[in-house]
Amino acid sequence: PEQQRDAWALAVESAPEGKVTAKIVEEAVAKVANKQVHVSQNSGNNEWYTPHKYIVAAKEVMETIDLDPASSEVANSIVGAKKFYTEKDDGLTKKWSGNTWMNPPYSLDLIGKFSDKIVKHFSDGSIPQAIVLVNNATETAWFKTMADVASAVVFPSSRIKFLDNNLNPSGAPLQGQAILYLGNNTDRFLSSFLKFGWGGVISHDD
Repeated sequence: PEQQRDAWALAVESAPEGKVTAKIVEEAVAKVANKQVHVSQNSGNNEWYTPHKYIVAAKEVMETIDLDPASSEVANSIVGAKKFYTEKDDGLTKKWSGNTWMNPPYSLDLIGKFSDKIVKHFSDGSIPQAIVLVNNATETAWFKTMADVASAVVFPSSRIKFLDNNLNPSGAPLQGQAILYLGNNTDRFLSSFLKFGWGGVISHDD
């Protein structure tokens, strides 16, 4: 039953103009059954890329993207970071600095490490601003690690259709996303990102 619900949700999200066909349902069932859907269960494919409109919004907030620590040549053709680290570079071993965009690998063995590292470099002043696109896994330790230092968050009103290696929309993932902002330009962040969904300032009062 759970797979059936997931497949139907995926079919609805993937259908052009909401017109669900038998073929779309069949493809959705196959993807769910084979666990090929992006970020399903936080165990999936790490090579999925952010649609251009979110990068445009990030640059409206930060003006520049100096670093993308979890990237590739294909991904950076959209992000346009001044410096980026690929899987081969292993960004976890590098020094991070400057305005940072991060759509980290979502597998459980990596996302916690990337979360810890961005918080470390933000807290020590190496990163003045960061925008992080992740699953809306608010119950996880890695999400709390970033939320504890973030100044704002936006939850997109629909699941983001990430891009594949050919920069084509891959279909909607099974889980929604969250966009966290670390920095002092909170109003600018909300102005740029609330058009994608809902959210607000994160209060850190006791």
